[in-house]
Amino acid sequence: MLITRKFEFDAGHRISTHQSQCRNLHGHRYVLEVTISGGIITDTGAPEQGMVMDFSDVKRIIREALVDQWDHAFLVYAGDIRVLEFLQSMDDHKTVVLEVQPTAENLALIAFDILHHMFRDRYAGRLALEHVRLFETPNCWADVNKADFASGLADAIPDS
Repeated sequence: MLITRKFEFDAGHRISTHQSQCRNLHGHRYVLEVTISGGIITDTGAPEQGMVMDFSDVKRIIREALVDQWDHAFLVYAGDIRVLEFLQSMDDHKTVVLEVQPTAENLALIAFDILHHMFRDRYAGRLALEHVRLFETPNCWADVNKADFASGLADAIPDS
């Protein structure tokens, strides 16, 4: 059985190598859809009986693992030295330093990697991450699924 939970968060970024508007500092209202798989809980009397996982638990763990770190942060490429130095000059600024350009594709891969390991470590054999979709705008998004990730797509992301 597959279940999906949607999250929304705001974050800034720039693509320092881009030849158009995205080279400028700007932000997005990102939408993240996370799909997990697992069996339906059949234990009589269990609070989650009839569910794969309680959606409130999905919300809590995804927020803890990823969304709370990225929400209202500036996602900056480590190689974007001038912007990184600028952000680090501000006291208590929420900055997330990435080893790759913060494109929708790379952010979706990073999100999948983080969540894949979290589900594997916490729920091995019971739940698995199947799919991540990250909307950068209402009309533009990137998808990562378990099969693509397992076949080497994760190699595109350096260890952070």
